[in-house]
Amino acid sequence: MAPTIAEEMARKQREISIAEFFEKNRHLLGFDNKRKALLTAVKEAVDNALDACEEANIIPDIIVEVIEMGSDRYRVIVEDNGPGIVKNQIPKIFAKLLYGSKFHRLKQSRGQQGIGISASVMYSQLTTGRAARILSKISPNKPAHYYELKIDTSKNKPLILKDEEREWDKPHGTRVELDLEGSYIKAGQSIDNYLKQTAIINPHVTITYVNPKAEQIIFPRATEEMPRQTSEIKPHPYGVELGLLLKMLRNTPFRTLQAFFVNEFSRVGAGTAKLICEQALVPPSISPHKVTREDAEKLINAIQKTKIISPPTDCISPIGEELLEKGLRKEVNAEYYCAVTRNPSVYRGNPFQVEVGIAYGGDQSQNEPATLLRFANRVPLLYQQGGCAIYKSVVQTNWKPYGLNQSNGALPIGPVTIAVHIASVWVPFTSESKEAIAHYPEIISEIKLALQEAGRKLQKYTLKKRRVKEELKKRSYIEKYIPHVAIGLKEILDLKKYETENIENELRKMLEKHRGKLEDMGFDPSKNIDFDEELARIGKEEEKETQEEQ
Repeated sequence: MAPTIAEEMARKQREISIAEFFEKNRHLLGFDNKRKALLTAVKEAVDNALDACEEANIIPDIIVEVIEMGSDRYRVIVEDNGPGIVKNQIPKIFAKLLYGSKFHRLKQSRGQQGIGISASVMYSQLTTGRAARILSKISPNKPAHYYELKIDTSKNKPLILKDEEREWDKPHGTRVELDLEGSYIKAGQSIDNYLKQTAIINPHVTITYVNPKAEQIIFPRATEEMPRQTSEIKPHPYGVELGLLLKMLRNTPFRTLQAFFVNEFSRVGAGTAKLICEQALVPPSISPHKVTREDAEKLINAIQKTKIISPPTDCISPIGEELLEKGLRKEVNAEYYCAVTRNPSVYRGNPFQVEVGIAYGGDQSQNEPATLLRFANRVPLLYQQGGCAIYKSVVQTNWKPYGLNQSNGALPIGPVTIAVHIASVWVPFTSESKEAIAHYPEIISEIKLALQEAGRKLQKYTLKKRRVKEELKKRSYIEKYIPHVAIGLKEILDLKKYETENIENELRKMLEKHRGKLEDMGFDPSKNIDFDEELARIGKEEEKETQEEQ
C-alpha cells in the first residue's frame, strides 16, 4: 500500500537545533549586514569581558583591536584582564548557543541568554570558514589554555580543532580572536561610537582601541571605584504568570503550599503566604504538586489583590549621579553637566532603576537634534532607536520649559546630549539582538520623571544664561553711548578732560545703581565685563551649587 500524504509529510519532519535556527536567522542576533555584524562581534566580546571583570571585582582594562585583512574581512581581537575561564568551560561558552550562567538568575548583568559570543563565533565560521581562537588564563601559577573552536550547528555542540597549553605573560585574563566579514565606518553606528559610549556609562573602565586604520584611541577611566556588587534574588509574586506558577509548583521540593510561597519567592513571609492561600480558598497545607490549574488561577488572582512589599534592590547596581556625570565630562565637551538617579521601581515584579545625564552647550551644535545616548545595564544601544521606550519617553517629554526647541514627536533641538540608563535584573528587550527596550508603561513613566527632574536642573542654568545674555546686551547698548554723552556735555559746558572723565565715571555709577541685576547674578560691576568669561564663571558656580545639593 502506498504511503499516505500524512506519512510522507511525517518522514520529512525532523528536530532542528537552536544553532541551526540562528544560523538561518542570524539577523535576529544583530548580524543582518556587514557593518552591524562587525560591531556586534566587538560588542559581545567586550560585554563578556566587562561582566567577568566586575563579577571578580577586578578593575577592567580592555584591549580592542580590529585589523583589516582585505575583501571586507576583518580580524577582531578583544583581550581583558578578567579572572579567566576554566579549561573545560571554554568550548561550551564560545561554541554552544544558549549556554551560560545568567539566564536563570535574577541579578543585573550585561548578558542574559548565553547567545552573544557563541553567535559571533558562528557568524565568523559562516563567513570566513575559520575557527575562533581563544586564549585564557586563570592564575599566574598556571599555564594558559589555547583553543581553536567551531560550532557543530546540527547538534549545537563545540568542535575542538586545537587544544594546547601556552605561556602568556598575563597573570589572568582572556583573549578572543575572530575572523569575519564586515564593513567598517568611523562615524554613526560604529565600533568607535560604541566604545566611546561604553566609556561614558562605565567610568571605571580603561579601553585601549586600535581601529582598522591602525590609529590607537585610549578611553581612560574616570574613577577607581568599582560598581556595587549585586546579589541574586528570587522571583517576585507580582511577576509570575499562570504557566510559570504551574511549572514552579511541579518542580518545588517543599511539601506545603505555604512553604512553597515563603521559600520560592522574594518578599513573601509566612503571614503573606497564608493570606494569599486564604483569599484563593486553597488550603496552605496542601502539597504544591496537588494544586490544580483552577487553583493556580485563583492563586494568581489572590496575589494581585494582596499587598506585597516591592522586591529587594540589591540585585541592581546603578551608576550613580556623580559617576554618570564624570563619564559625560570625560567624553562630551560641554559647559554644563547634571545627572539624576531615580529611586528603584518595579515592572512585572522585576526591579529596575532609571538614570539620566545631560551635557549642555560647549562644542555641540545649536541647530541639530539632541544627541540621545541609550543604555541598558551599562551597555550602549545603537540600533532601533525609534522603537525604543527610551526614545518614546524623550520625545513625549516637553523640553521647551527647559530652554530647548522641540517639534511634536521629535527630539529637542539644541546643543545637548541626553544619556538615559536603565538597570534591571531582566531588561525587556524587543528582540534577541538587544537593541531596543519594550514599551512597558511603568518604564516609560519612570524615564519621563527622570528626564523632567534632570530638565529642571538644566532649566536653572539656561534661564540664568538667558537672563545674563539679555542684561549684558542692554548694558552694552548703554555703555556704548556713555562716552558720546560725556563728549556732548563737554562741548555744551566747555568741560576739561578730567571733568569729562568724572562725568563718564558718574554715568557708569548711575548705570550700576539703576541696573543692579548683574550684581544679583554674581557679576562684579567694578570690572570690565567679558560675556564669555562671565558665562563660564556662572557655569562653574552652577556646577558647584548642583554638587552641594547632591
